[in-house]
Amino acid sequence: MSDKGMNLTLKIWRQKDAQSQGKMETYQIADISEHMSFLEMLDVLNEQLISEGQEPVAFDHDCREGICGMCSLYINGEAHGPDRGVTTCQLHMRMFNDGDTIYIEPFRAKAFPVVKDLVVDRSAFDRIQHSGGFVSVNTSGNTQDANALPIPKDDADKAFDAATCIGCGACVATCKNASAMLYVSAKVSQFALLPQGKVEAKDRVMNMVKQMDLEGFGNCTNTGACEVECPKGISLDNIARMNREYLKAAIDK
Repeated sequence: MSDKGMNLTLKIWRQKDAQSQGKMETYQIADISEHMSFLEMLDVLNEQLISEGQEPVAFDHDCREGICGMCSLYINGEAHGPDRGVTTCQLHMRMFNDGDTIYIEPFRAKAFPVVKDLVVDRSAFDRIQHSGGFVSVNTSGNTQDANALPIPKDDADKAFDAATCIGCGACVATCKNASAMLYVSAKVSQFALLPQGKVEAKDRVMNMVKQMDLEGFGNCTNTGACEVECPKGISLDNIARMNREYLKAAIDK
C-alpha cells in the first residue's frame, strides 16, 4: 500500500427521515490511510461535507471498540463489511484498495425502519429483551452467592458464548427473511443454560418469541448466513436450543 493513501468513491444511502424516499449519493474522498477504521473514514468524509456546507452523513456509533453494537452498516453487500468477526468500527481501510468504489447502506429490514441516512431504529430488539430476557432475583441481601451454585463448565461456557451477543442486528440484515432468530436464541440460551434462568424459562421463551413475531421479523429457514456474518460468532446451536425450549414450554402450557 502506498504511503500517499487511498482515493475512494463512496456510494452512500441518503434518506432525510423514515417518511422520505432515499437514494444513493456519490462522494469522492482522497488520501485515506489504510490504518483508519471505517468509521474514521466516514468522519473524514463528514468533515469534508461540513466544510463544503453540505449535510453530513448520519451513522450510529458509540464505543468504537466492538462492544456496543451500534455501528451497524451494510458495506458492499455484507453486514459490517468484508472482514469476519468484527463490527464496522473494527473494520479497517486496509481491507480496501486505492480506487475502490464502496457501497454503504443501512441495515434493511421491516422491523428496522430507517431513521436517517445510515441510522436505523433497532428498538425492536429492546422490546424483545424486555419481554423476557431477564432473571427476577431476590436482591434483599439474602441472595445466594453465584459461585456457590454448581454449574457444569460446558454449560457455563455455552451460556457465556451466547451472552457475547451485542444485539447489533447483523443477523437480521444478512438473513434473506430478515429473521431475528439468532439474536433471540442467544438471549434465551444465556439463561436457559444456567440454574438462575430455570424458574422463568417457559414464560421467557414463549414471550420473547411472541414479541419477535409481533415486531415483524421473518422466519428462519436455516440458511446459516447469520452465523457467518455475526461479529461475535454466535452459533446456530442456539437456535436449535431455543426451538427445544419453545417446544417444551408449548407442551407444558
